Parts: sequence; structure tokens; C-alpha cells
Amino acid sequence: MHFTDIAQQALLVVILTTTQLASAFYLPGVAPTSYHPDDQVPLYVNKVSPVAALQDNRLHSVVSYDYYDKDLQFCQPNGGPKYVSESLGSILFGDRIRTSPFDLRMLRNETCKPLCKVQYTETTRSFISTIVGEGYSLNWLVDGLPAGQKIQDELTGTTFYSPGFSLGDYQFSDDEEEEGKVSFNNHYEIWIEYHEVNGNANQLRVVGVVVQPSSKAYTGEPDCSDNHPMLVFDDGDKTQDVHFSYSVFWRKSDTAWATRWDKYLHVFDPKIHWFWLIDTAIIVVILVLTVMSILVRTLKKDIARYNRLDSINLNDLSGTSVVEDGVQEDSGWKLVHGDVFRNPPQRLLLSVLLGSGAQLFVMTGCTIVFALLGFLSPSNRGSLGTIMIILYTLLGFVGGYTSARTYKAMQGEQWKLNIALTPVLVPGIVFSVFFFLDLFLWAKRSSGAVPFTTMLVIIAIWFVISIPLSVAGSWLGFRSSQIEAPVRTNQIPRQIPPVTTWLRPIPSMLCVGLLPFGAIFVELYFIMSSIWFSRIYYMFGFLFLCYGLMVVVCAAATILMTYFLLCAENYNWQWRSFLAAGMSGGYIFLNCLLYLITKVKLGGFAGIVLYMGYSALISFLFSILAGSIGYFASWWFVRKIYSSIKID
Repeated sequence: MHFTDIAQQALLVVILTTTQLASAFYLPGVAPTSYHPDDQVPLYVNKVSPVAALQDNRLHSVVSYDYYDKDLQFCQPNGGPKYVSESLGSILFGDRIRTSPFDLRMLRNETCKPLCKVQYTETTRSFISTIVGEGYSLNWLVDGLPAGQKIQDELTGTTFYSPGFSLGDYQFSDDEEEEGKVSFNNHYEIWIEYHEVNGNANQLRVVGVVVQPSSKAYTGEPDCSDNHPMLVFDDGDKTQDVHFSYSVFWRKSDTAWATRWDKYLHVFDPKIHWFWLIDTAIIVVILVLTVMSILVRTLKKDIARYNRLDSINLNDLSGTSVVEDGVQEDSGWKLVHGDVFRNPPQRLLLSVLLGSGAQLFVMTGCTIVFALLGFLSPSNRGSLGTIMIILYTLLGFVGGYTSARTYKAMQGEQWKLNIALTPVLVPGIVFSVFFFLDLFLWAKRSSGAVPFTTMLVIIAIWFVISIPLSVAGSWLGFRSSQIEAPVRTNQIPRQIPPVTTWLRPIPSMLCVGLLPFGAIFVELYFIMSSIWFSRIYYMFGFLFLCYGLMVVVCAAATILMTYFLLCAENYNWQWRSFLAAGMSGGYIFLNCLLYLITKVKLGGFAGIVLYMGYSALISFLFSILAGSIGYFASWWFVRKIYSSIKID
């Protein structure tokens, strides 16, 4: 694992020690490969993906294409390209890795080596000009490293390698006729950095790859001279010949193989992370202190007063209650003790959502810990998606058990339906939306479209592993003893008095949901950038801290709302706590809409549907996660306070 993330230095010594132990061995699939001089070094090609366009620095498309798409017509190897095996997560994230015609030999420099000549028709030229203007980039892999371009961060002045390089360039010109034209890169200057293992010239490892693409309008055979004009496609309907060429240069480097990814892992404006982390920590401290003041001071006084009231009640011969002067009758949250554990409406749906939320909570926490310990290194492509699917599948037992125990505590009777819906409802909604969005990708011939066989594999994993584990967890949950309420529930519901404006459902949801969203706002921005702008996200130290702060903020804010709700004699806290905390997912969706307006400029209907669909999926899952945290925090709080008072 690479300790480039400055946030990891603030973690506990135990975690750091464990991380160092994890780095003592190489993870499966990412072991180093040593080459001898003149050995072939494979260059694989990946998808052609969109990044920010040069003319306005905004994302114009979310659809990636296969490198060998028929409209791109890139040079192919003899016998046709062959697929390279990928992980499940890599396939889901749109990677389509295949062999290439490039012949790279260790330490053998090549100057102006021709690849092939392609005749581009008017249709293909128009397509390429469109995606070049939208900022698409090529993605190559050399010994597992992405071939990128050197970029200098204007804010910090540091230099790093980007994963991928431009397909072409947007031409800025004072001439209105030239403004807006795009040039197509058909020559690639490949610079490969290598490292000698322990000074042994026969054990060489690739530690860096940089590609400097250029546009050359060759009139004959490629000569790679600088006097060629840029290749700009003609507007006519005739075919246009394009010659492809490349050069290879090897450069010795002191970079060790274990730290070769440091050049690609770049923190954009790390001060923002720290400032926001400090601000969030201050908010957490204030919230926790407020909750503690309620628990330790206000509730302690309430409980003492209620218990004292019960102890001095004297019954006269007529059976009437005589109360000592100076002691008031019951008021506040004790008044609703006979209704606070009343079963909520739609308890079956609530229990199913809580089971899925508990499953997501444990999966997210375990995934972040795995990433923090270095098991989800970017060198192991698709490992993040793979581990998330594996963990969610295996944690179906947690979801089933939580749903069953909760439903049984709510005295639900449709236990068979609960067992059936827990592993089907939320995953079924996610899979249906995902399949619907995949239809748009298929229609656009996108490489991000998940193959039908992969869909079948996901369904098989779902039915063969996840559902049986969920059923086993539900069976164990229903077999367990029922969680009894600390107080009896009255047969007749108590009338709920009107509440103040901010305690009404919508205002309280907006207030409570805003706080957890604020705890993850900055980290969410960088995650969004990594998803849509094809950047490598690795700041798992910051993510670990933000996730912990989000959980604390979500629990504290929901407990506060529940307390004020009970003090207002409103005992309907179950759905209110779930929806109020889950509103943070709504804020995430609103943030995605703002991101769409400010950072993204999608022109086609399919791109907007895809962006909105994936954003809605993320927001939906986060709502269930945060809602479950809020519900169980409120459930613990309510049981704690009502088990501390004496009820006749």
C-alpha cells in the first residue's frame, strides 16, 4: 500500500501497523513482472472514455466506446484483437481490455514505426470530430499501468500522470472559420520508464508510461517530422486516408515498482479536505455535546422528577390520587409512554428497508476498511466493484436477520412475505433500474453496456448465494426471542396535539437530512469527479473519517429530532426518524442536479437519462443507509429513556 494519502497519517497506530503488514506481500493479480532486454512488453487497449472538453472544461458525454468500435477504425493486431480476462467489477465499471498491434520490446527504441493506413468516410470523420470536441481520451495499459499524459496542478505546482491521453485537440483561433475545428491524433510517442531490480540489468520492471500524442497530416509514408500540418478532417463526402504511426523510447528511472502508482495518485487541493474535515468535526462535537447534555442533564432531571412523582403518589380510601404540593403532573415525553412503542404503519415495508440498510451499512464499512488497508489498490482493476458485490452478497444474512428481528419486534404477522421481500425488494429495484439504463448504453453501442452473460452471472450470484443467506438470517431472526418494549402499549391511541412548524414532517426532514450531507459534501465532490471524469480515487483515509463522522452526525441529529418530537407528545417517531435521516440521499440527488448544471453539459437525451438514472440509484441507496442509521439510533434512544422511568 502507498502512504501518499496524508489523512492516513492521522489514523490509529494499530491500523497503520496492520497496513504495513498488508504491504509486505503482493496482492493476487498485481505481482510484479520482470523483463529481460528485448522481451515483449504487452500494450493493451481499453475503452475510449469522455473527460472534460478543452473548450469549456465541462463533461459533454457519459457514454464510453469500445476501442475497436467500427466508427473509430483504429489499427488492429494480426488475427484480430483478443479480449483480456477481467474481474466482475472491472466489467461493471465499463472496462473492455483487448490486445493491440503495438510491438514494445524492453529497451528497444523505435522511431516512427508505421501501424496502418485507414480510409475514413464522411460518417466516421463526423463521429470522430464530435467525440474529439467532447473531450474523449484513449486508455492504454502497459504492464498494468495506464498510459497517460504529464499534467501540472496549477494550484499546487505538482506534476502527476493522468490515466489516459487525448484523442485529439480542440483548435482555438482568432479566425472564426478556424475556431471550433478539431485535430485528430494519429502519431503516438510512447515514453516508458523502467527500473532495474537491485541494479540487475536483466531484471527490469515498468514503473511509468507517458504518451505524447500528436496530429500529423502525412502526404505519403509516415516520417514523423515536425513540418507536417495538423490532421483536420475534410468536410467533403470523399474518403480520407489517415496513416497511424508510433515511436517508443525507454528511460531509466529510480522509481521502485512498489511506488510506481504514486505518480498517478494525485490529491486535488488537499487543504479543502482538511478544512472541511475540521469544520465537520466541530459540527460533530457540537451535536454530540448537545445530545449528551440532553441525555445527562435534561433527561436525568426528567427521569428523576417522573420517578419522584410516582414515589410520592398516595392513594386515599376513595381511590383518588393525592399529589404532594409543588410536584406537577406528568408532562412532556412521559405522557406518550403508552403509545411510543405502538407499531408503525407499513411495518413490513419499514422492516425490509431497515434490513437492506443494515446490509448496506456493514458492506460500506467493510469496503472502506479493505480499501484503507490497501486491498483495493488501483493496480488491481475493478477490485472495488468486485469486493462490494461479494460483500453485499455474503452480508445477505445480516439483512435478513435484521429485517426479521425488527419485524418480529413490531409484531408483524406476514413473516413469509418478510422473508421473501427482504432479499428481493431493494436489489430488485436497483437491478431493474440498472438494466433499464443498460438498454440506453446498448442502443448507443457503448463499451459501458454490461454484457448479457455478465447480467446472468449477477442474477446467479443473487439467487444462489444472497437469497439463501438472507432466508437463513430471517429464519434465525424469527426463531430468536422477541424484543420486548420496556413499557406497555395502550389499546386506544393517544391524540397527537398540533406541533410547531419546524417539527412538521417536511421541515424536520430537511433540517435533519442536511447535517449528514454536510459531513460528506466535499468528499462527495471528489467521488463524483472520479466517477464522471475518469479520475483515480484513492483518498480512502479521508473517506474513512468522513464515513465515521457521517454516521455520528446522522445518529445525533435524528436522536435530537426524536426527543423534541416526543416532548411535543408526537409518538410517531419510527417512519419520521427513517425518512428524516434518509433525506440526506435527497440532498445528494439535488447536488447531482447542481453538478449537472455547473460541471456537465450533456446534449443528448440518452446521456441525461444515464446521468440522472445513476445519480438516482446512488441517492436511493444512500437514503436507505442513512435512514437505517437514524432509525436504529432513535430506537436505541427511545428504549433507553423509557426503560429508565417507573410506569404504573
